[in-house]
Amino acid sequence: MAVSPPVCDFGAAMPSFILPDPDGTLHSSEDLRGRNGTLVMFICNHCPYVQSIIDRIVRDAAALQDQHGIGVVAISANDAAAYPQDAPDHMRTEAKRHGFTFPYLYDETQDVAKAFGAECTPDFFGYNADGALQYRGRLDSSTRQAGPADARRELFEAMVQIAETGEGPREQTPSMGCSIKWKS
Repeated sequence: MAVSPPVCDFGAAMPSFILPDPDGTLHSSEDLRGRNGTLVMFICNHCPYVQSIIDRIVRDAAALQDQHGIGVVAISANDAAAYPQDAPDHMRTEAKRHGFTFPYLYDETQDVAKAFGAECTPDFFGYNADGALQYRGRLDSSTRQAGPADARRELFEAMVQIAETGEGPREQTPSMGCSIKWKS
């Protein structure tokens, strides 16, 4: 069943967190912030919505990091006991296979996902340099299948605008994806 998160709560503060990557190295939200903003993505390995756009995510993240001073991090919060393909060992393999240029962190307690109000994979949160939420929309028009190669890069354009002006676009289309697999 597809889930679509609520629209952007402009100005909401980025929650602080410290999470491990699959190797156990801890990363803090403060260390991950970019000079012009921060993109926090809730993704997972098994979701067809994520898999249809993972190469686009990697492409846009690298450009945002290299050219626009945006810090980027991906977080998986799925219950790995119920969805073993989302466990840290598989996260490490996924990150390497797709050439992630950003940390891929595991939220085992799911407390960070709850603090953000994350609802689906993928769920994108774009913050300005002050840590104020400015974007909570989709990557592009893709669904369970990748959209056209020339699809408008909505997330990328929004994050560039945030890097340049500190403010995100007022018109945003929510992301869509699989629900986060919450522990019972």
